Amino acid sequence: MAAMTDAAAHPPRSSDRPVALVTGPTSGLGTSFARLLASQGHDLVLVARDEDRLRALATELETEHGAGTELIVADLATGKGRMMVAARLARGIDVLVNNAGFATPGVFWDTEPELLQAQLAVNVTAVMELTHAALPPMRAAGRGTIINVASVSGLLSGPESAYGAGKAWVVKFSEGLAHQLTGSGVHVQALCPGYMKTEFHSRAGQDASGVPGALWSDPDEVARTGLQDAQKGWAVSVPGWRYKLYTTIDRLKPRRLVWRC
Repeated sequence: MAAMTDAAAHPPRSSDRPVALVTGPTSGLGTSFARLLASQGHDLVLVARDEDRLRALATELETEHGAGTELIVADLATGKGRMMVAARLARGIDVLVNNAGFATPGVFWDTEPELLQAQLAVNVTAVMELTHAALPPMRAAGRGTIINVASVSGLLSGPESAYGAGKAWVVKFSEGLAHQLTGSGVHVQALCPGYMKTEFHSRAGQDASGVPGALWSDPDEVARTGLQDAQKGWAVSVPGWRYKLYTTIDRLKPRRLVWRC
């Protein structure tokens, strides 16, 4: 049965199985990571705002994979929500997937500052604070994996401003930590997917109907690729050969040509 966690109650681990904490697991890539990790023998700590969807996912993971689950209902846009999750991470886990994130609809100058701040809090501040909480016990244990979900928009030059800048921060942050932790047994990765068949674009108010079918990725495959690349010690993972090609070409193009395009 799923255990609920709040700032004052921390249920003990239900088994000696490895434990993975996934933020934003109630849809899309987060669900794919939760299912994949459960199938590989992990117990799960699931973090999201929607308690009903959390409970439904927990029941699925327990029924299909025998995974123990712990639920944390928290809003990562708030300091209180991040502190709740950080407190759980400080007790030690084996895998952290910082997956929660969102994009604001419309252009930067038409978006309310409060919404932009919430996006920054979830996409950047939560990644920093939760990683900071997870690392001490991982380093003490000499093992652990942290996957920070970024985006190809953090690697490509283009019109994205606030969202792309946040994801670029996640990439640089993860790369720097990965190199600092070399030889420690702890691996940090920035996972940079492209378009995925999830709720992300509709929630962001984006019309993605014109995106060619070949550019759409399966979130299950993205999760598998990210986890495999993390186990190989890759600091940055770009699933899909097309996105690997695009990001490589983008790095080679003169800056003035990028902006003319």
